[in-house]
Amino acid sequence: MKEHQRRLFAGLAAGLLTAIAGAAPQEQPTAFVGAKLLPIDGPPIESGVILVQDGKIVAIGAAGTVTIPDGADVHDAIGKVVMPGLVDTHSHLGGGWAADRSAPIQPGVSVFDAINVRDTGFQRAQSGGITTANVMPGSGHLMSGQTVYLKLRDLNTIEEWVVRDADGAPMGGMKMANGTNSRRDPPFPGTRGKSAALVREVFVKAQAYQAKLAAAGDDPEKAPERDLGMEALVEVLEGKRIVHHHTHRHDDILTVLRLREEFGFRVVLHHVSEAWKVADEIAAAGVPSSLILVDSPGGKLEARDVGYEAGGVLERAGAKVAFHTDDWITDSRLFLRMAALAVRAGMTREGALRALTLEPAAMLDLQDRIGSLTPGKDADFIVLDGDPFSVYTKVQETWIDGRRVFDRANEDDRLYATGGMGAGSPRAITSCCDGGEGQ
Repeated sequence: MKEHQRRLFAGLAAGLLTAIAGAAPQEQPTAFVGAKLLPIDGPPIESGVILVQDGKIVAIGAAGTVTIPDGADVHDAIGKVVMPGLVDTHSHLGGGWAADRSAPIQPGVSVFDAINVRDTGFQRAQSGGITTANVMPGSGHLMSGQTVYLKLRDLNTIEEWVVRDADGAPMGGMKMANGTNSRRDPPFPGTRGKSAALVREVFVKAQAYQAKLAAAGDDPEKAPERDLGMEALVEVLEGKRIVHHHTHRHDDILTVLRLREEFGFRVVLHHVSEAWKVADEIAAAGVPSSLILVDSPGGKLEARDVGYEAGGVLERAGAKVAFHTDDWITDSRLFLRMAALAVRAGMTREGALRALTLEPAAMLDLQDRIGSLTPGKDADFIVLDGDPFSVYTKVQETWIDGRRVFDRANEDDRLYATGGMGAGSPRAITSCCDGGEGQ
């Protein structure tokens, strides 16, 4: 049995035991001692200690300032670096699609219903240090549906992976796109102008639906007929669901900013290949950007002016910046390298570290729960064997909610970190073709 499969079964068994017992037992505290800590929301701590228990960070500090309880599981981390788990604002892990290849605007569809959490791509991402991901529908539509925010836990079902809000509802955004992708034959818009017009039309309808709901109050007889797409767009209008907007060219970026101003929705700009051309406008709008920096030529024409300098240009303009993989566009195992490329092109080291952790957490409304080594936050962190921006550095361990989900010292786990495409993929062999008695 593969290690990740063993952990899946162990997680399911633990959940069943918890349900039987009625309450989870107090977990043994775990401490990492001697590591260089990168808290992100504070200066680095040389020879530090991080203490976690019950899925939360209990304390961090320099050696001698953190009391390690008797019976704690103590890890010698001398020579290692510990930093928060990486947050990927834009991924396609799990093989799921939402409204892809259907009509151009489909806000009622959710990728939540299409993700396979047994997809071994999630183990690849763990080996790259990713602990939280915004899993998206595709970008071939003006509005291809709802995204979902996942913790890459080794548990059994997507319900156990999804990040939930204070009311227990699954968290996610709304995927939108403009530019070349959506310019196809009818019923798709064909032109940039028609694309923007269709978006305006659906948001005007959503505003009318919102007004009818408000007028009806608590009287179901006065409420409009239920419309799942309009309900999702009302969440967008009310700021409960963030728009994650694929856009590349500078004019397409400005179109998104206009629509955001007209309808008041919250938005994160994704890809923004030409962000460096309109950095001041992006910063003035107070809109964050999530960048992808590819290290090979090719791709679509509208992305021809993408440059490693974008992170530094946006940072100096005062705009918020994160990075994303768009996995498989960038392999999740190479996420740290993307930030290193941005530093090489002029972004500050501190800004690039934040762009992998705390800034993307904020773009998912999760900054109070993840993104920094702050006591009280979720115990999501990674252990590195060197500087995070060195090409020689490898992720040694990945922890989510205080549980280790990747260990490079384990040969099954290491396969996901070092193998090629398909490494570790499960394969079912039946008696018809395994060379056994069934033949």
